[in-house]
Amino acid sequence: QVQLVESGGGLVQAGDSLRLSCAFSGGQMARYDVGWFRQAPGKEREFVAGVTWLGGGNKYADSVKGRFSMSRDYVQKTLYLQMDSLGAEGTAVYYCGVRPTGSQAKYGVWGRGTQVTVSS
Repeated sequence: QVQLVESGGGLVQAGDSLRLSCAFSGGQMARYDVGWFRQAPGKEREFVAGVTWLGGGNKYADSVKGRFSMSRDYVQKTLYLQMDSLGAEGTAVYYCGVRPTGSQAKYGVWGRGTQVTVSS
C-alpha cells in the first residue's frame, strides 16, 4: 500500500509563507486522488486542497482560496502545498492523504502529519 510522509511544517509569524511536502512511496499514483487536510486543536480534520493525481485542476477549501496553492511532481511522487499569508487559523497539524481515484469515498490513508504554528 502507499505510504505518505509530510514535511515542512514549523513556527511562522502571521503573514508569512510556508511550503509543505508530502512524499509518496509504495503505490501507483495513477490510482489515487490526493489531498491536504488539517486539524486544529479541538476541531475536526478539514479538507484543504485535493486533486486527482493524473487529473486536472486543484480544488481548494473556500477558507484558503487565493492564498494556498497545491502542486505535484509526477517523477518524484511528491505533493506540495504552498501556503501564503498565513493567519492564526492556519495553526494545525497538516496531513496528506489518498483515496481511490473517482470513488468519492473518504480519504482513508494518511501520513503522520506535520505541525504548522502561526504566531498571531
